[in-house]
Amino acid sequence: MDPAEVRNEEIPQASHLALDIGGSLIKLVYFSRNNNSHTDDKEHRTLNEGLGVSSDGSCPILKGRLHFAKFETSKINDCLEFIRCYRLHLGGFQHHETPSNKIIIKATGGGAYKFANLFKEELGISLDKEDEMDCLVTGANFLLKEVQQEAFTYLDGHKEFVQIDHNDLYPYLLVNIGSGVSMIKVDGDGKFERVSGTNLGGGTFWGLGRLLTKCKSFDELLELSHRGNNRVVDMLVGDIYGGMDYSKIGLSATTIASSFGKAISDNKELEDYRSEDISRSLLRMISNNIGQIAYLNALRFGLKRVFFGGFFIRGHAYTMDTIAVAVHFWSKGEAKAMFLRHEGFLGALGTFMSYGKQSYEGLSADQATQQFPISLSHAGDKIYCPLSQDLNDNIECSVYATQHHS
Repeated sequence: MDPAEVRNEEIPQASHLALDIGGSLIKLVYFSRNNNSHTDDKEHRTLNEGLGVSSDGSCPILKGRLHFAKFETSKINDCLEFIRCYRLHLGGFQHHETPSNKIIIKATGGGAYKFANLFKEELGISLDKEDEMDCLVTGANFLLKEVQQEAFTYLDGHKEFVQIDHNDLYPYLLVNIGSGVSMIKVDGDGKFERVSGTNLGGGTFWGLGRLLTKCKSFDELLELSHRGNNRVVDMLVGDIYGGMDYSKIGLSATTIASSFGKAISDNKELEDYRSEDISRSLLRMISNNIGQIAYLNALRFGLKRVFFGGFFIRGHAYTMDTIAVAVHFWSKGEAKAMFLRHEGFLGALGTFMSYGKQSYEGLSADQATQQFPISLSHAGDKIYCPLSQDLNDNIECSVYATQHHS
């Protein structure tokens, strides 16, 4: 959908836009009210009333839908146009120490600093920057504690949802795979430590993939990998041992001994290899490495639960299976990799929830009541998803708010 074609009546009133601006992707979370939301639609409404806050502070106040969207950071102008088209920037908050006409939007990630002036120039908004790790952990804790069927295992094509015991959630290891990878030991709400990471992450897969295959997008690279055969490129144990296992140390003939290792002796040039096989080998190399490092850190700290998030995964079956196999292999079957349904939006969701720390003209988001389903939608590459688009990945959740009194 071209933003210029959107009619006023197609745009529901949105508020609480939150941004996670990473090195590769921009993630957005925003709220839109239902048409029958409990508000007073008389003449002139204050910002509070526009957000759905009633004058008497009664509950429930807001009812609607929480939406998710993403853009490539390199196409940030598309993101700005999307925000402008749907007037998402008009639903920020006004701080009592700032001019009354200054709109502030919550944001996290390195891009919140890098592109702050661009957002101010193009949209007239200021970005209130939240700590990236704080937001990741806040978003993950919320999903794991409040959302049923959020976490699941995936191995050999079998997906199984995991029931989370809220009394036995902590500690756990959160592995966030973005452009790079952060591994965070989470001990409770607001209690965490980044214990490890690796620079070989989603940005590595995308960057090397573009150089080696000429793919134009991350999704195109993933699609190529789906049709590839990494054994054409990777050197296996069987290639070294004449098709036999190295059973003494537990290595099967199909175990990868060296990623891209066959390129050493094949006497071929890059153009002689299929892009599908290269992308498959690259995806397996990155995923195996992340899975191994994650398990070793879990072992280091004695952690029973390892959750993987970040837009590198994207629900891609082969990626999840590779990570899961790596964890299974190195733990000798004692540990399982767990994935999150809303994997790519942990930081953006945590940023959205940080509105609860602010009071603006009477609204304190962590003290009001509201129920809304969450729908997962994707935007980018000039494809704009309507706010009303219904997808099947919905969540029921509640936020409590009342009038703020000084």
